[in-house]
Amino acid sequence: MNRTESEPSRHLWHPVATVAEVNGTLNTMLMGDAVTVRVAGDHSGIVVFHGDRKLPVIVRFGFIWTSLGSPPSDLFEIPEAAEADRRNVSAGPVGVATSAPRAIENFLDMAHFPFVHTDILGAEPHTEVKDYDVELKETENEILATRCRFFQPMAALSAAGGMEVDYVYRVPHPFCAVLYKSSGADARRMDVIAIFAQPTSEESIRAHLFLSMIDTTHTDSEMRRFQQLIFGQDKPILENQRPRRLPLDPRSETPIRADLSSIVYRRWLSSRNIGYGVIPAAGQSGSAVHG
Repeated sequence: MNRTESEPSRHLWHPVATVAEVNGTLNTMLMGDAVTVRVAGDHSGIVVFHGDRKLPVIVRFGFIWTSLGSPPSDLFEIPEAAEADRRNVSAGPVGVATSAPRAIENFLDMAHFPFVHTDILGAEPHTEVKDYDVELKETENEILATRCRFFQPMAALSAAGGMEVDYVYRVPHPFCAVLYKSSGADARRMDVIAIFAQPTSEESIRAHLFLSMIDTTHTDSEMRRFQQLIFGQDKPILENQRPRRLPLDPRSETPIRADLSSIVYRRWLSSRNIGYGVIPAAGQSGSAVHG
């Protein structure tokens, strides 16, 4: 385990809990270290400890974020979550025996929809991943994949039937990804689904799932169960991948055209010198790729 102060991921913000799940005290793990989350009964005070040391805290999207090092002054935003008519729901956490980068890469992968999420997010013979664009946005230092389209029999609880779904993938943090997809309730807007991976060790995570949905029909519990159903189908796939840490050497796993997001993501991790949860490759750097 790399626990040196120079490991960049030690200086990132990481989710450790939702505010709602902590009733007094929660003990959890972050990058192999035990941390304790304490929340006052009225949620007026939130403190995270690493031993006797008080860690920095940010509360965003209903989640408690902390860092073992010296994090940036702020965390990325999801502006849609502040829109008054959206339903913001947490679904998780779910423990998974995989690395945080593996979980993010799986979240970016459309090719598995028909085979893992059959008759929900995909179905045969609709297996083609159409060409899409991926770019590394230098100013924001994040990845954006656009023009993603895929036929889905049941894209969300609010969907009336099968539809061609437009996707935008955003990776604003090495261990977090945000998906924007066509809303079944409002054709002019997009629903938001995010995964915030808490690296409990190099090869295990707690996956915190966040939904910001345009849905006036279903309860929070119904939306939470639907998302947990989807992630429950991903969990055994993730846990059976070997190696559990993500190889960054492009020669270690043969990419295909549908893996464009994965290729850019791995280069981006290398360019940021992320060593936690990966098998590093020397001499790589991030770049923009267009399909």
